[in-house]
Amino acid sequence: MLFVKKDREGAIMQQGWVKLHRKIQDHWIYKEKRVFSKYEAWIDLLFMANHKNNKALIDGELINVEKGQFITSVRKLCDKWSWSNTKVNNFLKMLEKDGMITKKSDTKKTVITLVNYTFYHESDNEKTSQKHHESDTEASQKHTNKNVKNVKNDKKNNKRYSRKRVYDETSNYYQLAIFFYKQIQQNNPNHKKPNFQTWSDDIRKMIELDKRTEEQVRYLMKWVQQDDFEMTNVLSPAKMRKRFDQLAMKVKRESKQVPSNVTPITQGAKKYNYGF
Repeated sequence: MLFVKKDREGAIMQQGWVKLHRKIQDHWIYKEKRVFSKYEAWIDLLFMANHKNNKALIDGELINVEKGQFITSVRKLCDKWSWSNTKVNNFLKMLEKDGMITKKSDTKKTVITLVNYTFYHESDNEKTSQKHHESDTEASQKHTNKNVKNVKNDKKNNKRYSRKRVYDETSNYYQLAIFFYKQIQQNNPNHKKPNFQTWSDDIRKMIELDKRTEEQVRYLMKWVQQDDFEMTNVLSPAKMRKRFDQLAMKVKRESKQVPSNVTPITQGAKKYNYGF
């Protein structure tokens, strides 16, 4: 995030970068129930925007969500910012008029795109580091191709990618692993404690490789442990990953039936099912 200030003549003077991790939203100070200022609402939009291209499944339709975009609704922003519907719509119109965002809405969703998102997200140092990294990678690859046979290359690559990752207990993947274990414990307090590192890696694969959103994964973790049949069948992230599409279709099908024995995570979860 780039902060600026003006000199006496009104010229903008750059003051450098302050990096704010999205995890700051989990801090008790940020979670304080309050009426957001326009500044806080703008920062919140920056937090919600995708930092890389992603996909979302909404009512059976697969939607591409590009870097700098995110899917939301006016009602969700009203609840989050403690604003009225009119105030949210006027604020978004003001941002559109100023060229800060573009907004497309239909009966199911609102897609907001932050204009010049990389201006707020990437610093010059990050771009320079990325270029250096790409140059080093290219040079290393050329050197390898020149001096090592393809068979040996494959072996080295396999070893490199097979190295086990270690997840910090504060990481989102590790926290989701703990969350799933607690959901299972609600049905079986004596369930054997899993290897949270393995679980974290399976969750990472769901999100990074399979392009599931964190909200979808969290919702499904709770849903399977409230479903009479699935609570005994889906007892690990690996099993959830294998059956993810099947489970998502079941969520969508049962959400149309009334009554439902599945308690939504939040007030709007039953209606939106987090993209399922």
